[in-house]
Amino acid sequence: MESHEKDMNALVEKAQKNDPHAFSLLYEMVYEDLYKMAYYTLMNRDDAEDAVSETVLDAYQGIGKLRDKTAFRSWIFRILSAKCSRIIKEYINKRQHEVNVDESESTSERVMELKDNSEDISEKVVNHEMLETGFKSITEEERLIVTMIVYGGYNSSQVEKILGINRSTVRSKYTRALKKMREAIEGNGG
Repeated sequence: MESHEKDMNALVEKAQKNDPHAFSLLYEMVYEDLYKMAYYTLMNRDDAEDAVSETVLDAYQGIGKLRDKTAFRSWIFRILSAKCSRIIKEYINKRQHEVNVDESESTSERVMELKDNSEDISEKVVNHEMLETGFKSITEEERLIVTMIVYGGYNSSQVEKILGINRSTVRSKYTRALKKMREAIEGNGG
C-alpha cells in the first residue's frame, strides 16, 4: 500500500471520529480532481463549484456511514456524480421549458428570437435527451468512469488511482458502458 493511501485511510478513520481537521485534509487531497470532473461534466464554473461544495457537505455529514475507509475516493466521486446528474437534469428541464415557451406570454421579439434559434435549441435538447438516455442505460460506476474519461480527460491509469479500480477493469467497463449507451440511443430512435 502506498504511503499516500495509508495517509488517506488514517485521515478517513480520524474524520469518522468527528475530526474536522482530518476531513479538511482529505478534502485538500481530492479537491482538484473533484473540481475537474465537475467542470468538465457541467462545463460551467459556478455549477461545478456548487456541485463540489454540495458534495463535500454531504461527504462531511455522511463520512461516519462509510464502511470501507479505503473506498473514500470512489465514494466521494459517486456523490459528485449524483450532484452533476441532478444539475444536468435541471439544464435539460430548463432548455425544454425554453422550447415550450407559451407564445401568448412572449413578446413578439422573443417569438422571433425563438424562431431564429429554434433549430439550434431543438438540436441541443435532442442531444441532451440522447445523452440522458445513454446515461440511464449504464450503472452509476460506469457513468462515473465515462464522465471522468470523456468530460474530465482522465486516462485509465488516472481513473484507476482516483477510484481504486484496476486499470484493465476501468478500460473494460468504459468500453462496455459506451456500447450500452450506443445501443440505448440507437434503440430510442437516436
